Amino acid sequence: MTTLTETLHAGGFIVSEANGKRSRDEVTIGLSQTLLTAQVVGRAPVAASVTSSAAADAGNTGNGVFTIDATTPVLADAKNGVYRVVCIEPVTNLGTFAVMDPKGIEIGRAIVGSTFANQIKFAIADGATDFVAGDAFSVTVGIEDPVDYDFKAFDTTATDGCQRAAGVLFSAITTDGSTKKRGVVMRRSCELRASDLVWPGSNLTAAQKAQAIQDLADLGIILR
Repeated sequence: MTTLTETLHAGGFIVSEANGKRSRDEVTIGLSQTLLTAQVVGRAPVAASVTSSAAADAGNTGNGVFTIDATTPVLADAKNGVYRVVCIEPVTNLGTFAVMDPKGIEIGRAIVGSTFANQIKFAIADGATDFVAGDAFSVTVGIEDPVDYDFKAFDTTATDGCQRAAGVLFSAITTDGSTKKRGVVMRRSCELRASDLVWPGSNLTAAQKAQAIQDLADLGIILR
């Protein structure tokens, strides 16, 4: 006797949603994707216009050179505004700088002579005169709204933006390596059945899943 297994119907995971089509967006599904109904997805910006520039504070004592990366100066999760890179531990021929995002939140430490790569990418070279505490640089990042986004499977190892949960796919869809398709994603103001959602494989930690659930909650997507 043949056993038939019925898969989840399109939208079958929805508990409630806003009137009309406010909860749903028609989006572009990226290349080489095999996505299931209720799969958690992320989004990667396409054709975004990004600018960056760096400048030393006028009162700096140290004369080492700050060089923002020529190829990828702005990385995933970068924010519009001015980053501050401030010397907090001066050391002869070295030194440690705290890196703050435009909201003043520290995102890491940069060591003179090494490359820093978190949201922004740069290196600070030692100069003839050592840096002192309080020496600083400003990095200005300008990111215009992307023309579009590619939606792909949520993946905590991604670096293109898909490491953050951005919605839940309404119905299964597959794309090949050369043609994108349009699909529907639940993006806001809805309640979804948590047990139906499709997550990445066994490499997803409890902390990563909790963060992804919070990302969805920030969009107004509540799991029941």
